[in-house]
Amino acid sequence: MTDSRYLKRTIIKEEIESKHLGEKRSLRIYLPPGYNEILSYPVVYCQDGEEFFNYGRIATHANRLILDDGLDPFIIVGVEVDTSVRTEEYAPFGNRFNAYIACFTEEIIPYVESKYPIRREPEERILAGDSLGGTVSLHIAMKNPDLFSKIISLSGAFYEKSQQLVTEESDLSFLSLYMIVGLQEDHYTTDTGTYNFVELNRTTKVLLEERGAKVQYLEKDGKHLWGFWQNELPDALLHFLK
Repeated sequence: MTDSRYLKRTIIKEEIESKHLGEKRSLRIYLPPGYNEILSYPVVYCQDGEEFFNYGRIATHANRLILDDGLDPFIIVGVEVDTSVRTEEYAPFGNRFNAYIACFTEEIIPYVESKYPIRREPEERILAGDSLGGTVSLHIAMKNPDLFSKIISLSGAFYEKSQQLVTEESDLSFLSLYMIVGLQEDHYTTDTGTYNFVELNRTTKVLLEERGAKVQYLEKDGKHLWGFWQNELPDALLHFLK
């Protein structure tokens, strides 16, 4: 992936004032090659936005998919997070969880859509996240079927509370998920404990499918690291955007 065309990326930094969170929140906006504001584009919203751009190389992947693989152009919005409060915002037991979801749906999306020509149908919006970012993406979508129907989950941290919330839903047939987990993630320690991410993902997949969700589920050799997820991002994007 050394072709210089992949590295000519248009990335705009934005900042919004969030009343729900009581602070500013930074965004990174990737605009595709040939971007034209009179057209309209699908969008990928990424939790951990800074990491998706820096470690996931999502903008470089997007350029390659558009320039070489003929994928229709799309916009990427990376929502940055303060890692010191990440669990509080992304985990359903966190004390900033509801405020973050309100910020995302009531402030970030309207702001982005007021400035960029993004398609507004649920099937044209994709939520993407790694670990707890996959978790909060699922919960945002479950709470807002009018906004989202597609989720990319890279080693989602689907702890007991998340599985309980899925169990409480009766119909998730509006959801489509691309889930991947690394087989070496069976004993991974986070700030809230040590978990078997493989089992968490297997169980959550079954719970989602029992409620009608469509799930593309993969297990591969890999650790709970961006070195694993970065290589899986192109296939995840292709799954929903091709």
